[in-house]
Amino acid sequence: MTIASLHRPLQSLRIGPGISALGERFVERRDPTPLPDPYLVAFNPDVAELLGFEASEANGPEFLRLASGNARFGPVPSYAAVYAGHQFGTYVTQLGDGRALGLGEVLSPNGQRYEWQLKGAGLTAFSRFADGRAVLRSAIREYLGSEALHHLGIPTTRALAVAGSDFPVQREAIETAAVLSRVAPTHIRFGSFEYFHYRRMHAELKLLADYTIANFFPEFANVAETERYARFLREVVERTARLVAQWQAVGFAHGVLNTDNMSILGLTLDYGPYGFIETFDPGFICNHSDDMGRYAFGRQPAIGLWNCRALAHALESLVAEPEREAALAAYEPAFEAAYAAALRAKLGLREEREGDLALIEDVLDVLERGRADYTLFFRALSRLTLAPAAHDDVARLFEHAGAWREWLPAYRARLAAEGSDDSARHAAMLAVNPKFVLRNSLAQAAIAAAQRRDYSEIARLHDILRRPYDEDAGDERYALPAPPGTAPIVVSCSS
Repeated sequence: MTIASLHRPLQSLRIGPGISALGERFVERRDPTPLPDPYLVAFNPDVAELLGFEASEANGPEFLRLASGNARFGPVPSYAAVYAGHQFGTYVTQLGDGRALGLGEVLSPNGQRYEWQLKGAGLTAFSRFADGRAVLRSAIREYLGSEALHHLGIPTTRALAVAGSDFPVQREAIETAAVLSRVAPTHIRFGSFEYFHYRRMHAELKLLADYTIANFFPEFANVAETERYARFLREVVERTARLVAQWQAVGFAHGVLNTDNMSILGLTLDYGPYGFIETFDPGFICNHSDDMGRYAFGRQPAIGLWNCRALAHALESLVAEPEREAALAAYEPAFEAAYAAALRAKLGLREEREGDLALIEDVLDVLERGRADYTLFFRALSRLTLAPAAHDDVARLFEHAGAWREWLPAYRARLAAEGSDDSARHAAMLAVNPKFVLRNSLAQAAIAAAQRRDYSEIARLHDILRRPYDEDAGDERYALPAPPGTAPIVVSCSS
């Protein structure tokens, strides 16, 4: 039976309670705050297919009511989850879903489970001094950002829809409200475990761990309890390491890697001031609020390990210290193996050879010294031939190409040593080096159009990002940085 034949009307979706089944110590049950006079800004039929309902349902009033927070699924109360977390290295005792509400867990026709969460759906018990709302700008950024990473093959939450309203919301200026519908098997975070650990609620922490393992790590469910939690921790550590390696390989900076923004499943979670590096710079800081550069691009691997250590500490009532340290020791090998494999693929190397790590380090140094655009460089490199050509199309990408010309003979020699074939290598490299990434200037153009009630650029950009390796997915301007002299786009935690 095909997936298409399993599609159902929206009202027939099977909805479960998800994490809210654990009770009031884990969630607050609360209805969304209605969004006045909502309208649909964006809709993703790919995610509708995951959930198992017809894309045509987006045109109906029931979907808009759900997506805007003006309704919930009848059998299951909506809920906000509690969690804590280390924010910029400092522990905060209670955070929780301050502007997000789970509508429940959709049980899809193919047996998968997806928690449908509304971001920007109004006040919860965890909103503290905030208003519980999201603005159109931030909803569009997460909608596009999460879909961009998904189509680059990076684990992430998915975006189903954006609902907008003319309702005013105060940020740095008055903006309009929006609600993002996003889905993931679960939105449980590192900080979910920290919350119960630091409150010495060990029974609740164990209950959360058992729920998480039973539902999302079933391979460990029948393992003896003396090993189960240690194996679970190690799996989370390794998933996190591989995730960060994928970010580094594609040039993605998250911007706010607090432990409350770290998914227990190794998904990219909570898109705020993210950015794709353009001119290659390990010190790139995409978050205007990150004054100390804690979450700079080049520091993400170390921060990933720091956050895993915080999770391991939170699990100390379940996992003994030697097993915790053994789990954490798996991070660096997992990161290094995944990152080296990704960079070899980007360089078109079929085989693993001694000296490859030095070649990788050198090319990154060349990019930094020559101030080349990261994405354009690897895309152009994908067409380089073993024999020198009359025109060096890669050199033109550098402000200073001297280091590139020094590195190039060693690269060509390395390719020749494994008998690399130009045409086969070109095809393989073009399949892993994207032409299109979500540059901030592109996202901002879609936001500016949407603020004029023109949503066509969101749809157009989304379609291009669904085919990031396709030479013909969009016109050339979508592959290029913003023109020289364009004012920098400032993004912060409010983004």
